[in-house]
Amino acid sequence: MEISLADPIVAGKILWFVGLVTWLVIRYRPNRTSRKNKISKTARSPVETFSMMVSFTGLGIVPLIWIFTGEVSAFDHAANWILTLFGAILFAWSMVLFRITHKALGAMWSVSLDLREGHKLVTSGIYEKVRHPMYSAFWLWAVAQPFLLSNWIAGFSGIIGFGTLYFLRVGQEEKMMEQEFGDQYRDYCQRTKRIIPGIF
Repeated sequence: MEISLADPIVAGKILWFVGLVTWLVIRYRPNRTSRKNKISKTARSPVETFSMMVSFTGLGIVPLIWIFTGEVSAFDHAANWILTLFGAILFAWSMVLFRITHKALGAMWSVSLDLREGHKLVTSGIYEKVRHPMYSAFWLWAVAQPFLLSNWIAGFSGIIGFGTLYFLRVGQEEKMMEQEFGDQYRDYCQRTKRIIPGIF
C-alpha cells in the first residue's frame, strides 16, 4: 500500500505522533528533577489511578493502536488539509504551554496529586493567568486530536480520556492545595480561572 505525505490522513497521523514524542521529551527532565524532591503529602487513590489510566488510554493508547494497526478502521472518516492544519496548530500550542508550565513549576511538578517537601504555591508566570495551565495544555491536545486523526474513536478518545481525569481530579487537587496553603490559595482562586484566563 502506497503511503503519501500529501494525504492529510497520513500527515495527521505523523503530526500527532511527532506531538506525542515532543511531549515525552518535554516531560523527561522535569520528571527526573521532581523525583529528587521527596513527596511530603499525597492524595493518590484508586479513583486517581483509574482516571490516569483512562486519560493515558484516550490520549495515547487508542490513537497508537489505530495508527499502527488500523484497528477500528470502520470508524474512519474523510480528512482535509484545513482541519489537519488547525489540529496541528492546536497541538503545537499545547506543547508550548506544556513547556512553559513545566518551567514555571520546576521541582514542584508531580504527575499525580502530590505535594513535595518544601512545596511552594506557584502564582507567577503562566500561573498568574490561569490556575491549571497543565490541564489547559491537555485540553488543547484532546481537542486537537480529532482534527488530526481521521477516525471517530481514535480522534475523540482524547476528549473522553482526559475529560474523565480532569473532572475526577481537579476538585480533589484544589481541595488539597487549599488544605495546604489556606487563605493564600483561596485568594489565588478568587483572582484566577481554572483553564481559560478570564473566562473559565
